[in-house]
Amino acid sequence: MHTLPEWLQEDPGFTDRIKAEQRTWLVTGAAGFIGSNITGTLLVLGQRVRGLDNFATGHRRNLEEVRAQVGEDAWSRFELIEGDIRDPGICRMACEGVQIVLHQAALGSVPRSIEDPVTTNEVNVSGFVNVCDAARRGGDTRVVYAASSSTYGDERSLPKVEDRIGRPLSPYAATKAFNEVYADVFGRTYGARLIGLRYFNVFGPRQDPEGAYAAVIPLWIKAMLQGDPLRINGDGETSRDFCFVDNAVQANLRAALAAEEAWGQVYNVAFGQRTSLNALQQAIAAELRHHGFDSRADVVHGPERPGDVRHSLADIGKARRLLGYAPSHDLVRGLGSAMPWYINFVRDRKA
Repeated sequence: MHTLPEWLQEDPGFTDRIKAEQRTWLVTGAAGFIGSNITGTLLVLGQRVRGLDNFATGHRRNLEEVRAQVGEDAWSRFELIEGDIRDPGICRMACEGVQIVLHQAALGSVPRSIEDPVTTNEVNVSGFVNVCDAARRGGDTRVVYAASSSTYGDERSLPKVEDRIGRPLSPYAATKAFNEVYADVFGRTYGARLIGLRYFNVFGPRQDPEGAYAAVIPLWIKAMLQGDPLRINGDGETSRDFCFVDNAVQANLRAALAAEEAWGQVYNVAFGQRTSLNALQQAIAAELRHHGFDSRADVVHGPERPGDVRHSLADIGKARRLLGYAPSHDLVRGLGSAMPWYINFVRDRKA
């Protein structure tokens, strides 16, 4: 049975605040990695959740896993709409009777956007506008949306501060920058209440290690479990601020219930710690050894990827002040929490 995440156990006041009122939440991309983790937490908190997903990148197995974890009573409060955010009618139907929208649906991946900028734009920009328009037509519906650290683009200063961004380095980054522009316009034009969360390299259970656009952590764990070589783009000293998925879930829920002065803004969602790819490999290897696996791997270095930034590190002070955000897991603790899921996933695929 699914239990409350540690951050909720440590903040009973916030937990009671959510439980005090049963709301209806819309989670777009509910079958995805972050969306399914949000959905499970909301159901355990006694909320009604409507999920919207077209299963382009999400998986039914993620929802099945949520169901198994939360139990049938909680699952009875979940409703799935199978549809595409590129369809305005579907978005309007999904937003009916909803008080809060947590918009996670998107086509991620910088390489995917470089190969197919048109579809990335259709989903990430047109789809975003459809969701925002449906929410504001539905009444006083709050929208918390997944923004991205890619918006910082070629701004080189560290740590990244919300009000200082550069030029986008990929079509994906451009779409996420346009989300922020449209959110601001919807706020000023319609009085809509929106908050953007700039995610920094989120990882954790249900992040798919398969496919051409798999993220680095699940991709490397799978490779090391299978004895495959690891590919590192560049010299391995490229660094990222890795954010465990529980931190992202926390940011969404805190933003959804934030005070009025917090709305109409964007916030960094990360841990606030920079890790190089070389150090990441060592951390994954150490965690695999802890679970009894041979973590040795051949490393193959390739060229830097187009559209990638060299270093990324978030200043999370604004989210702490205005949202009450307090990340519970750094990289090592997050790997420890996530590793059993990754091991089981790879083992099940071999069976």
